Amino acid sequence: DFRSQLVETWCKALVEYKIPHTPGCKIQSTIKDDVLLRSWKLCELPQDNHSLENGIIMDQARRYSLFIDPQGQANKFIKNMGKQAKFAENGLDVIKLSDKTFLRTLENGVRFGKWVLLENVGEALDASLETLLLQQKFRQGGQEMIKIGDSVIPWNDSFNFFITTKLPNPHYPPEVCVKVSLLNFAITFSGLEDQLLGVTVVEERPDMEEKKNSLVVANARMQNELAEIESTILRLLKESTGNILDDVVLIETLANSKATSEVINAKVAEAFTTEKEIDVNRELYRPVAFHVSILYFCISDLSIVDPMYQFSLQWFTNLFVQGCRRAEPSEDFESRLQNLKDFFTYYLYCNICRSLFEKDKLLFSCLLCTKLMLGAGTLDPAHLRFLLTGATAVDLPKPNPFGSWLSDKAWGDLLELDGVSGLEGFLDKVFMNNAKGWSDVIDSNTPAAEIAELTKPVTTNDFAVLCVTRAIRPDVVIPEIQLYVANQMGSKFIEPPQLVLQVCFDESRCTTPLIFVLTPGADPMTSLIKLAEEVNKMKTMTAISLGQGQGPLAEKAITEAQEKGYWVCLQNCHLSVSWLPTLERICEELNPDEIHKDFRLWLTSEPSPHFPAYILQNGIKMTVEPPKGMRASLNGSWFKIEESFLESCSKTHIFKKLLFGLTFLHATLIERRKFGPLGWNVKYVFSGPDMSICMDQLKIFLDELEEGGAVPYAALAYLAGECNYGGRCTDDKDRRCLVNVISQFYTPQILDDGYKFSPSGIYYAPPEGKIEVYREYVKTLPYSEGPEVFGLHDNANISCALAETAALLDTMQSLQPQTGGGAGKSWDETLREIAVDIAGKIPEEYDVEVALLDFPVRYDECMNTVLVQELIRFNRVIAKVSSSLYEVQRAVKGLVVMSGELEDMGNAMVIGKVPKLWTAVSYPSLKGLGGWVSDFLRRLDFLRDWFKAKCPPPRYWVSGFFFTQAFITGTLQNFARKFKIPIDLCDFDFAVLNPKEEQGALKKGPATGAYVHGLFMDGARFNVEEHYIDESMPRVLFVLMPHFHLWPKAKKDIDGIAGRLELYTGSIAGTAHVYNCPVYKTSERKGVLLTTGHSTNFVMWMRIPMSQHHTQIHWVKRGVAMLTSLD
Repeated sequence: DFRSQLVETWCKALVEYKIPHTPGCKIQSTIKDDVLLRSWKLCELPQDNHSLENGIIMDQARRYSLFIDPQGQANKFIKNMGKQAKFAENGLDVIKLSDKTFLRTLENGVRFGKWVLLENVGEALDASLETLLLQQKFRQGGQEMIKIGDSVIPWNDSFNFFITTKLPNPHYPPEVCVKVSLLNFAITFSGLEDQLLGVTVVEERPDMEEKKNSLVVANARMQNELAEIESTILRLLKESTGNILDDVVLIETLANSKATSEVINAKVAEAFTTEKEIDVNRELYRPVAFHVSILYFCISDLSIVDPMYQFSLQWFTNLFVQGCRRAEPSEDFESRLQNLKDFFTYYLYCNICRSLFEKDKLLFSCLLCTKLMLGAGTLDPAHLRFLLTGATAVDLPKPNPFGSWLSDKAWGDLLELDGVSGLEGFLDKVFMNNAKGWSDVIDSNTPAAEIAELTKPVTTNDFAVLCVTRAIRPDVVIPEIQLYVANQMGSKFIEPPQLVLQVCFDESRCTTPLIFVLTPGADPMTSLIKLAEEVNKMKTMTAISLGQGQGPLAEKAITEAQEKGYWVCLQNCHLSVSWLPTLERICEELNPDEIHKDFRLWLTSEPSPHFPAYILQNGIKMTVEPPKGMRASLNGSWFKIEESFLESCSKTHIFKKLLFGLTFLHATLIERRKFGPLGWNVKYVFSGPDMSICMDQLKIFLDELEEGGAVPYAALAYLAGECNYGGRCTDDKDRRCLVNVISQFYTPQILDDGYKFSPSGIYYAPPEGKIEVYREYVKTLPYSEGPEVFGLHDNANISCALAETAALLDTMQSLQPQTGGGAGKSWDETLREIAVDIAGKIPEEYDVEVALLDFPVRYDECMNTVLVQELIRFNRVIAKVSSSLYEVQRAVKGLVVMSGELEDMGNAMVIGKVPKLWTAVSYPSLKGLGGWVSDFLRRLDFLRDWFKAKCPPPRYWVSGFFFTQAFITGTLQNFARKFKIPIDLCDFDFAVLNPKEEQGALKKGPATGAYVHGLFMDGARFNVEEHYIDESMPRVLFVLMPHFHLWPKAKKDIDGIAGRLELYTGSIAGTAHVYNCPVYKTSERKGVLLTTGHSTNFVMWMRIPMSQHHTQIHWVKRGVAMLTSLD
């Protein structure tokens, strides 16, 4: 590490400048005090070299220590030292910046000579600490004083001050660093390995560890005796008067000390030899410690994925001890080591999986597999880096020769793959020589086997084949990763164990909180009540739903339960953020000697960044999620419906049909979420109570219906679509989709036994019967459903798979150490190259003053104002990109401080992401770094061409605008001013140009309005021959649209759209048979409504012709939209 490199540099300098020194000197060997080190060990200072050096620096430094302490090791060490009078003679006070008595406690510590530990600081320290950190003492009345805040306090030399932060990678500014001794107490890999080696030996060979510890104690005692002898001799020499030879006491002491020191030295030498032998035997267990250390670093950063995924080092160590005791014994030493590694790996996997949401379990399996393989040297880091990031080049080094069937992104990945170790020559030897075979892979239903066969001339390495799959067919990466993990580690690592509440209860103690981590719609109380009944705790369990004013009641219940051994369940902890610090304090104070052994504290909470880390790290976490899939969702709904309710309605036949339709609707609305923006723009939390209210309303309406009266389908649909489910919809496009989906179920046709919910005919409302009829029908449904049941195209599965792949790989990348770039280069080198490359492409800012002269504000030409405003916006982006690239290059050279902002920027660029620093001032875009830069330069060229031409272009690249809505408004305003019509009485009609009209649009613009190009259709395609919207081609997700004519007209001259008002598709009186298609800037679709009334993503509605046999409902359920920019 850096500290070792520094010491090595100093040693070389000592030799170079011929300074007398002990060869091989280090911090420990030069400054350490064995007796003091032994005392520190008793105070639980970790015994790895890095931690010992931290202790020595802390002890010797003149400035107060600030510990970077994410695992809490320094915190525990200081607190243990504070309990011993030989260190903190007046005791220790622990404070936080949030404490009300923070300053008073600090002042008392200085006044009375106490130690003070300031915990959990952030990246900024309180200004009142400055005089204390700088130790700005002064004399007043013959006594040393110091000013803290507004108070002048007498100084006590016994005072000591320590600061700790739990931030794993804080960025303290230089003005803080110069005031403190900044020490990184975060566990290092070698440090953890040394600690776990000690734990392993204690469990496997307690005799050996005990012998080593006794030797350490004996050595320390003997060294202490030698030090005392030397001190006695020096004291007697100092006190001696006259001739030294006449001092009998001194002579006898010297004689005795010589004999004693010879005996001690002999014993020390003997102990040293014995200790060496023990160390050799201890080293035999190092492979286990190495393996287990890798496992810890697999879980240490999971909190980046979700704030609830926090695990302490102490918890991990205790789990490892249990694993050692449960692992299968063996007489053969090597077999025993393997048993320890295999058992604990799976034991950890099971314990962690119950704490993870379903979406993150494969992520964890993949992390385990790749990190263990990297540790064993069986996985090339370059392969892993490519799998996670793909191509990071800004430009394509070679043009794509297969543009008709291969995307530019895939071609860029292949070009980068060609340079990855083990795949050199892939492009020429394998891909270019068999383009037909690879084009077949693009459309294949079994691409993995074909890719493996085609890559055999270059490699047979399974992970290398996975990299090729990632480049060519990213939609099948997830199942291939599952297969790879199963082959490397066993299928049990991709089959997470089911949560068994009894097992979690058996593993808990009275001091262990049990935490249910919830997703919306999940209900753990049923399982908890069942467990309470089984262990005879139901009568003594108190359940409290936290909220305003419930904190004191919860505290009182916990106090009573601790004394009597009751259970307490605190629900919805995330809703009581202000009380969570009190809950943390209660859990920290749980003492097994003071509370009843049967006491248990159960907590339920949705993921929250405010949930106390102490509880998460030391509790047992269990994730609870609602069932996934249509079959499981329907099964859950019908399990909750009781026979009495089903038979309670007076209109039994109608009620049962509509009730089944309602449960199917509920499942449909929930499961559409997995398709991302094709399903819903915003991921809504449709819950069980939404369905329950609709069920009750359905029964009430039917019960009150007169015999022979018409069923109020419209009213029922309105209540569901606008109130119960619709009340959650914040996006008007989602509301349109919702009411159109509901119309499929609240319809008279549902009463017909032949009415099907999907084209396949699998899904329908069963004929009237008892409740078992419906439950049995649900059990016959397939476990996984296709997109057709939701009204989506089969391509939606590909979109879903691509999104899952991107999410998994991006999350894995965020958990990788940011230490290196690609092609064996360092992080600094890679960043410098990318920064120089991009900086060389960014042009100068536009001259806005010249633009104002060439494009003055004119009443009849709003495009002048649109252009100037666009230039100003893009100038802001150019300035930010250029300045940040300049600063990051200087930071890499060490000329300026590498701030947190610049470090984040560098990390993003190295892995091919756009820095947040740029996106904050830029237009919406989901492209990677290379695509973003190319797109940015193309936008600049579009505006520059317009600027140079000094007149509006005949057609506009609508994707090139920063603020597209300004262009649209300007176009409409030009028409309104030209024909003197109020702008609020004007709107757009649209015409899709045919190929001949497109050719004309290249030379001359329209008389009114504007020709635009650059739109992409998502979820469908435009049939150019038939001139209407049509179904997507297989595996073609996005299609470039023809040119459009934005045709401003007076509203009275625009034909109304044929449709239904209640479905937001038009009106019955409308005559235009078109699909009203939403246009978005990115495929994410969701946006934020700005104060101007515009969305950050939605652009406008555009009319697209439909064929006569289609209605808008079909395309609304398909999720069809147009985009100005692809990912």
